[in-house]
Amino acid sequence: MSEIVLMSDSKVAAIPVEECGERLVDVRRGGSLLVDVRNQDPADAFAYLREGVLERLLKAQAMLPQGLRLLFVEGYRPPSLQREYFEEYANGLRASHSEWSDEQIRAAASRYVSPPDIAPHSAGAAVDITLADTGGRELDLGTRMDADPEESEGACYTHAVNISEEARANRKMLDEVLAAAGLVNYPTEWWHWSFGDRYWALITGEAAALYGPKEFPPRG
Repeated sequence: MSEIVLMSDSKVAAIPVEECGERLVDVRRGGSLLVDVRNQDPADAFAYLREGVLERLLKAQAMLPQGLRLLFVEGYRPPSLQREYFEEYANGLRASHSEWSDEQIRAAASRYVSPPDIAPHSAGAAVDITLADTGGRELDLGTRMDADPEESEGACYTHAVNISEEARANRKMLDEVLAAAGLVNYPTEWWHWSFGDRYWALITGEAAALYGPKEFPPRG
């Protein structure tokens, strides 16, 4: 397995953003995707994505075997909420590892929550997604969505070995359709995929990101 590039890596922050101005759209319109509300926020921002990301999700879903659907859980996340999530997780790590430096804490936290200054969710570029049957019953992908590395003993990593064969096959299926549609995975979270953000640009060799932080609610 190649070395994982974390969101905290300076190479990610060094990627410039050439904002394309693409709008945020509500993924619930049209009913093409199954949408779960477990991470719904008061502003209902969770259900929004950049238009190009949604288009690619629909392409990915069309590649799935009959009887399976993508289950959308979270897309856009306001910067203030992203910062709250990051600081909460970092503080927990700091309490458990008082000997770690600030940089070690930031790197460890970024396995699970992106640093606010480069977070793909706050650009509307990232989606937390899984597989389900047409009735909305989730398939086994090895851990619950949003399981952190500590609680899951690393099973949340996309290529973890401590999961069942069934879960591994389901992750492979999710990987194949989303990658074919142009999205990239964050390898510490099997459910996190993105397009157009800085991490996507780094992994795909693009010179710049298409999407930077976006305000909410969307205008127009």
